[in-house]
Amino acid sequence: MSEVREFQIFVDGLWITPNKNQAIDCVNPSNGEVFAKIAKADSDDTQKAIDAARKSFESGAWANLSIKERGKCLVAIAKLIRGNAKELSELESKACGKTIKHTTFIDVPTAADTFEYFGRIEKELQDRKLNINAPVDSKICYEPVGVVGAISAWNYPLIFFGWKVAPALIAGNSIVYKPSSVASVAVMRLIEIIQDVLPKGVLNVVTGSSEAGSAIAESKDIDMLTFTGGTETGRKVMQAASLNTKRLCLELGGKSPNIVFADCDIDAALGGAMSAIFMNQGQMCTAGSRLLLEDKIYDEFVEKLKGKASSLKIGDALDYAIEFGPLASKAHRDSVIKFIEQGKKEGAKLVCGGNVPIEKGAFLEPTIFTDVDNQMTIAQEEIFGPVLSVIKFSGEDQAIEIANDSKYGLVAMIWTKDIEKIDRVSKRLRCGTVWINTYGGFYNEAPFGGYKQSGFGRELGVEGLLEYVQVKHICLDKTPGGKSLAASWF
Repeated sequence: MSEVREFQIFVDGLWITPNKNQAIDCVNPSNGEVFAKIAKADSDDTQKAIDAARKSFESGAWANLSIKERGKCLVAIAKLIRGNAKELSELESKACGKTIKHTTFIDVPTAADTFEYFGRIEKELQDRKLNINAPVDSKICYEPVGVVGAISAWNYPLIFFGWKVAPALIAGNSIVYKPSSVASVAVMRLIEIIQDVLPKGVLNVVTGSSEAGSAIAESKDIDMLTFTGGTETGRKVMQAASLNTKRLCLELGGKSPNIVFADCDIDAALGGAMSAIFMNQGQMCTAGSRLLLEDKIYDEFVEKLKGKASSLKIGDALDYAIEFGPLASKAHRDSVIKFIEQGKKEGAKLVCGGNVPIEKGAFLEPTIFTDVDNQMTIAQEEIFGPVLSVIKFSGEDQAIEIANDSKYGLVAMIWTKDIEKIDRVSKRLRCGTVWINTYGGFYNEAPFGGYKQSGFGRELGVEGLLEYVQVKHICLDKTPGGKSLAASWF
């Protein structure tokens, strides 16, 4: 048994014991062993963090620095992430169950790249002069919102930390951050690594309970809330945030269509379909969990897909040879199994997986259903696991109709060699991102977010950056004595 690490909460530059001195066990889903403990913060602990963030913001210790000076700190954080990549990758894998290859080549580098990208942004936040046909000097200024509350999900802890914290910091805000209690160990270790980079109170982190999350959402001292998680929780967050009409950015659920036309590159589409549902064991809001196959290639594609899925090597996520790790927890696996049973009851055909291959840990086989009707539960509800619903379509119009027949609208994928079809279909899909002949292309320069019940607001890119600023218009009257028409109406 390896050493069990313990993490307290981080408030005003200090590691402090929570009010009730309680902790939560962090279990490695590959073997069921406790490998860390995180503090369980309550509402009083959270208020201390909020007070610290407010104090730091009002002092101007961070907000009054130049964009370039703040950027240097973000670039320093990126360097520290890269310098501790091996440890962070292993902790992320232990916490989430995602393979060590995934955390090594995707999660940790992505988090570092995000801090560096926003750390090098400057002109996007500079004052902008307006050309107005009137005797005025007019400009737009970008100012920090104030205190940002950030609550993130458990499936990509380090990446979400970068997506939320980096743009909030470069804009000059102070932050109260709450990672998921299920998988926050890598984030807490990262806080230890970077704690001396920022002024005291600029970044505060509370862990371990829904009470802490509710306190952030409800607080009248929080000016903005950014949340990544389930749609049902997102609705509650919206209600809580209404207490002081705080700004919201919500990245919620998805039930994304992966549309494969007969004129596609079959091998490329097969690889894309595998990644879209079995990467990170399907625990992705962007999972291509509805595979829409054109009737002309339906049988051929399903057979090849079954072969690929059933051959995935399942096991301990820390083994570099493993392709498919456990789900995040046994409780989550049990919830996924309930969806599998519901799919069977509603008449879908289970053609691959659905079983628990290893008793120890939280493993579940890659699962494929065919003969799925789009109104079935497994085609409408976000399962957040390695369960694929295969739906047959005939023609472009039917594909679009099925794809849009969902309460969600996060991402979609199209596989075809027809350029004109790409243009037609992508314009008609009601979602925030359309990937064409690829899956999972996230870039710091490109905004990400959803339509419908997948949320609103954007992360990444200039659009994501501007979520974290107030826009102020400053207008100077240049007429002699200030006697413009507007100023001398009476």
